[in-house]
Amino acid sequence: MQKSQNCKMLIYIDVQTTGVESYDKLCSVGVFNEESLFYELVNEGKKIPPLASSFHHITNEMIQDKPAFQDTQIYDFLMHNNDPTNTLVAHNIKFVLQKLRASGLKWQGDTIDTCRVTKHLIKECEIFSLAFLRYELKLYKDENAMQQRYGIKDALCQYKSLENALVTKLLFAHLLEYTSVSQMKTLSCKQVLLDKFTFGKYMGKHIEEIVQNDRNYVTWMLHLEDLDEDLKYSLEYYMRG
Repeated sequence: MQKSQNCKMLIYIDVQTTGVESYDKLCSVGVFNEESLFYELVNEGKKIPPLASSFHHITNEMIQDKPAFQDTQIYDFLMHNNDPTNTLVAHNIKFVLQKLRASGLKWQGDTIDTCRVTKHLIKECEIFSLAFLRYELKLYKDENAMQQRYGIKDALCQYKSLENALVTKLLFAHLLEYTSVSQMKTLSCKQVLLDKFTFGKYMGKHIEEIVQNDRNYVTWMLHLEDLDEDLKYSLEYYMRG
């Protein structure tokens, strides 16, 4: 298939997986742009544990007879548009790219991480999960119009890939009120200095204060595997004084 050239397409994507560890695999993918919309369950040969199912409600029975990612229409669509002129938009793009790469697709275009951009531009949110931002920024108010535009009959559900991709687009549109697409690409690659903890026993507390009062806790956090890049950067910043 010949790739589209100079189309400068924005492609919104969300994935659900068998877990969050490096060895976990895709189990569903939702992708769309202005013209096309896809949602598929996939079977990458890794069982879904109950904990993962409790989040996205996808079970092993549901993916039992589903194809591998490379045998799906979504894979064909992404490969067809896997071009430096196109931009993949996701909430936590690094995780998405890792899981796509593990399933045989290395993205060649630009990327935008709506999670990191939100951290830069709307620090007062304090929690930056897509589910939280959907309500904090009142993105749900535009969901009906989005559903009608793309011919979606069912109500949006926060744990399904296609619906998450649609909410990501709503968040992207909200962020355009603060900055440009070009600046979003820049911010997506720039570490964020966080003011407060977003989880744990000190959730909502200023990191600088906790560094002063409970340095052992911060040291413990810095030894956690897969610690959020921006949180690690912030902890190390305040630890240096």
